Amino acid sequence: MRGEPSCPKCGGRVRAPGLFADSWQCAVHGTVHPLQPVVPPSVEALGVAVHRAQVPVWMPWPLPVGWLFTGVACAGDDRSGGRATAVACSGPGPLGGIGELVLVAEELGVGLGARYAGMDGPDPGPGMNVDKPPQAKVLAAGRPTPLWHVNGGPTDRAVFAGEARGLWLWAIVWPEQSGLLMYDELVLTDLRDAGAEVELLPCGALTPRLLS
Repeated sequence: MRGEPSCPKCGGRVRAPGLFADSWQCAVHGTVHPLQPVVPPSVEALGVAVHRAQVPVWMPWPLPVGWLFTGVACAGDDRSGGRATAVACSGPGPLGGIGELVLVAEELGVGLGARYAGMDGPDPGPGMNVDKPPQAKVLAAGRPTPLWHVNGGPTDRAVFAGEARGLWLWAIVWPEQSGLLMYDELVLTDLRDAGAEVELLPCGALTPRLLS
């Protein structure tokens, strides 16, 4: 399942640094931090992403009852390190059925969060009205963190965004009604700060959400 690096904004092919450019290039988006191939979820795969990351690797911790870790994605290369991370998990939705959550941490302009949100991006832009009170809050690395609902995306998901540790934090939830999860003040841990208990993480099958 290794595959090739791709554009974090559109999923298109990227050209590796070479004679004419010292950065990864997408024919549509120019210079990008390449999205590395997504592999099946495992504690080892998560460890690789955590070790590489220059940004937080957010996960609800402990996971809600019945929830599983279902994948991790990382944008960046060996030289730059991970400039965006996405962690997926799934489990019983608040209104029944299965809910899925993807948490993205990224530097300004990377575009991975907007891609999973189904928006043009690269950042939340005018869809996030910070002049209004935030619609949700999470506890990110011990700090209360407001999140605003981001309008303008597909109707099959709920999208929230805010700022944590000086970087974008996106929370994308499927189906849309499972966005109720975000009103329970989820506790998020940056897995770069987590200890050996991560080795007990329950893993499920790879979600197709990270491949879209």
